[in-house]
Amino acid sequence: MDAQKVDMYMMMNSKYFESYHLNAVREKLSSLDDSKSGIVHSLQFKEPTTALIISIFGGAYGIDRFYIGDTGMGVGKLLTCGGIGIWAIIDWFMIQGATREKNMQIFQNALY
Repeated sequence: MDAQKVDMYMMMNSKYFESYHLNAVREKLSSLDDSKSGIVHSLQFKEPTTALIISIFGGAYGIDRFYIGDTGMGVGKLLTCGGIGIWAIIDWFMIQGATREKNMQIFQNALY
C-alpha cells in the first residue's frame, strides 16, 4: 500500500489498537501489496468503548467477554456471576485493553 492509504487507514482505525501496536500495524500495511488491501479494509474490529458499556451493564454475566470473542472467560464469568462481582468490576478497567488485543489478533490472523 502506498503511504497515503496507510496514513488514512491508521487515522480511521487507530482507536481499535493499543498505542504500542500502531508501529507494527503501520509497518505491516506498508509492506502489503495492493492485492491484499481489500482484506485489510474488510476486517471488522470490535469497538473498545462499546465493550466498556457492555461490561458496565452486563459484565456480571460475561456478555462483554462474549462480545470480544473470549468465550472461555465469558462462560467463567457467567457461571460465577462475574466472580461474585469482583471479576466484573476488574473488567471495567481491563476490557478496553482486552478488546484492543483481540483486534490486533484479528489483524494478524488476517494478514499472516
